[in-house]
Amino acid sequence: MISSPPRPLRSILPEITSLLERTADAAFSVTLEGEIRSWNRAAERLFGYEAAEVLARTCDDVFDGRGALGTAVQADFDHVRQCVAQGHAVPDFDLAVTTRAGSRRWINVSTLVHDDPQTDRPIIIHLARDIDARKQSEEIIGRMLRLSRHLLAIADESKRPAPVTPLSDAERRILRLFADGRAPAEIARELNVTPQTLRNHLHHVNQKLGTRNRLEAVMHALQRKLI
Repeated sequence: MISSPPRPLRSILPEITSLLERTADAAFSVTLEGEIRSWNRAAERLFGYEAAEVLARTCDDVFDGRGALGTAVQADFDHVRQCVAQGHAVPDFDLAVTTRAGSRRWINVSTLVHDDPQTDRPIIIHLARDIDARKQSEEIIGRMLRLSRHLLAIADESKRPAPVTPLSDAERRILRLFADGRAPAEIARELNVTPQTLRNHLHHVNQKLGTRNRLEAVMHALQRKLI
């Protein structure tokens, strides 16, 4: 028996659709198969596509972008669907997507899961936020760190400050990654830790080095040959 195509979300869960229209975040919902079922007005403004242009298409088809580690968009959304299917928590993630106008834009995507009582299947709801400014700031900091590392490499070693409280192996690894210009989201994913755990590590590093932020921490660690 051939099953009929799924009905649009607007006719299945009008209360969910109404709720998503009230959020300032771009919001869209997809099935476990990856088919886009709803698309709010904020999503239209952020990505440039009207709802009629994206419904029944897949996220990788619409966005045509890359994740924080250069992975295809499909890989990130496939991971989300796997987590949902297995009942696991879904972490947020960053994506560089292509808008309808052809421009590239960084977004952060978080996920909600709603179990539809009518179909007994989960509906995946994505909330997307524009993080272009944050990514540009991280890129500038990365360039500054790379330049600082180069300058310190040719500095007079006799002027190095005395050693400080020893850093742990994990803390040194994090500082080395920041010194290489890596973004926080990339580092958290590479180390398989949450963003909050990464922030906790940085807090401990700043306490040990007497610094106030990650840029100062990396500079001090490079000067003292701790990394």
